Amino acid sequence: LPASRTRFRVMTLSVQETIAQRKAQGHGTLVAYLPVGYPDLATSVEASIAVLNSGADILELGVPYSDPVMDGTVIARATQTALERGFKLRHVFPAVAEIVKATGKPVLVMTYWNPVVQYGVEKFATDLKAAGGAGLITPDLIPDEAADWLEISERLELERVFLAAPSSSDSRLHVAGEQSKGFVYAVSTMGITGTRIDVDSAARGLVERIYAQGAEATCVGLGISTAEHVTDVVGFADGAIVGSALVRALSEGGVGAVGELAQSLASGTKRN
Repeated sequence: LPASRTRFRVMTLSVQETIAQRKAQGHGTLVAYLPVGYPDLATSVEASIAVLNSGADILELGVPYSDPVMDGTVIARATQTALERGFKLRHVFPAVAEIVKATGKPVLVMTYWNPVVQYGVEKFATDLKAAGGAGLITPDLIPDEAADWLEISERLELERVFLAAPSSSDSRLHVAGEQSKGFVYAVSTMGITGTRIDVDSAARGLVERIYAQGAEATCVGLGISTAEHVTDVVGFADGAIVGSALVRALSEGGVGAVGELAQSLASGTKRN
């Protein structure tokens, strides 16, 4: 990939605009997660383009990190492989530029906060903007501790996604909704813990609380792996986020398999 910092002037909708457009079309939004650099940089870009061209609406591009405390085993193993094969943080920006240029769809970078601080918050944000990135998902950064990011993202018009969990207080949900731009990331356990009814109830309850605290949009992530899961989620939230299932498909079947799964998942976005 070229190491160019050229600004790609691709006409892309923002995350917020994409969610609104899909809603107007009678669909929920499909957010696809893949880690950059896995199994190698070029293939990760190819896979990312494939999932977007196969029906995903937004890409969540994960930054490999040495201590991925919030990732499941499938994603943690993939990101560790990327690091072992030479991934560097600077590789994120040409990858984003290539994906946006090829698809015209929004790319959110998902990263733990320490790499951004080490790179320089202002420099990271500036390079992301120049690459055509939509913004950041920051799983371990809460709005209360995000003063630099809030100021810089506002100035550069980058979207920012904060997380909300069932354990979050109403006041924290309110702040997450107030400070997020794009959507609030509702952390669910769908398909992993408990029976389907129990898990659906927990996810629905969290989303209802997030909306009650004033959030404009929320997408549900963790454990969603089938079109049926997607259909369930978009019945009560703006979108569904799929990660581990796509990473597993890429690992086992390559770019073709990950594209096929994305197409299947996208079939579940139509609201009944």
